[in-house]
Amino acid sequence: MPIITISRGSYYHGKSVAEKLASKLGFICISRDQVLDNLEEFHLPEIKLKRGLNDAFSILDRFPNGKKRYLTAVRWALLQRFMKGNTVYHGLAGHHLLRDISHVLKVRIIADTQGRVEGEMAREGISMEKAQYVLKKDDEERRRWCMFLYGIDIFDPANYNLVIRIGHLSEDDAVDIIANAATLPLFQETPRSEKILADEALSAAVSYALFDFPSAVVSVSDGNVNVILKVPESQCDTIKKRVEEQLSEIEGISKFAVQIDPYY
Repeated sequence: MPIITISRGSYYHGKSVAEKLASKLGFICISRDQVLDNLEEFHLPEIKLKRGLNDAFSILDRFPNGKKRYLTAVRWALLQRFMKGNTVYHGLAGHHLLRDISHVLKVRIIADTQGRVEGEMAREGISMEKAQYVLKKDDEERRRWCMFLYGIDIFDPANYNLVIRIGHLSEDDAVDIIANAATLPLFQETPRSEKILADEALSAAVSYALFDFPSAVVSVSDGNVNVILKVPESQCDTIKKRVEEQLSEIEGISKFAVQIDPYY
């Protein structure tokens, strides 16, 4: 069975559809917030981005190589879970991390504007005008955030295999449609797609282990790992030894090579 990723607009249907779908299929359901809760390096309420995505840009800037480190940590956490298979993930841009893996069903949930506005009014106890403003702002911030991190437009339907509009269709209808799509042959695991996922997961594990070296270039093929690092000439031997020790502790590596390019 495939891995299923669900992207949605702010505060509407995605979580509920994902949970119902996972229950129907007997899959594990995980969210972006659950992933972030397990990342000590980014254990910050602001990074969860529930409201005020604008703050997130400056938050990442507080960390040296903040954007790259954040992506490294999230990629590692997600791919470790996806390796277990039978997973429904809902959150921002999870599909982008798996774009080269064929047994991933990428879904976008959208909703009728009126329904979203009414839901926001009821949830927050605000006027229609305020609800329209808040939803538009949230959507724009989500779009900017994904462009900033991944360079993708989450509103572009070309990024998904399936786009479903909730309105005339109910959440249960959406669940049935996605569940049926998940049985199609093109979304089933193949030896090639399993290999690509395994290589991606191992690459993420290596990058995460080398978290203190965000400039490291990591490549993986069939369990063979190559790492290229640029370091000060005076630290070459020390850093190479440290990196080799870290790689030797990672499960799944068949063999590895570390290339150190000194600079002066």
